Amino acid sequence: MEYVYAALILNESGAEINEDNLTDVLDAAGVDVEESRVKALVAALEDVDIDEAVDEAAAAPVAAGGAAAPAAEDGAEEDAGAEEDAGAEEEAPEEEEAGDDDEDEGDGGEGLGELFG
Repeated sequence: MEYVYAALILNESGAEINEDNLTDVLDAAGVDVEESRVKALVAALEDVDIDEAVDEAAAAPVAAGGAAAPAAEDGAEEDAGAEEDAGAEEEAPEEEEAGDDDEDEGDGGEGLGELFG
């Protein structure tokens, strides 16, 4: 994770994200730098607009939180005595949709997690 943070620091300061700059930031932070990880990160970020990626990531939890709220309300209605059959029918599709969203979000970050530990 420190490697990604170092890249974010370089991006925020306007410095070029290259192997030397990334290594310098990591060294300054006291990280035991692995050259292969530095090379992999620089290559992975070559065509990435980091500012856009950060904006999208910041918006994702808001969208996910909005989708989860109706499911929680349905559960509260069932506890209050709403018809169980109607609640179960309404709840099932929402859970499937929420599950699909979780899977989609997991796919995007999974590669970076595997790459950088």
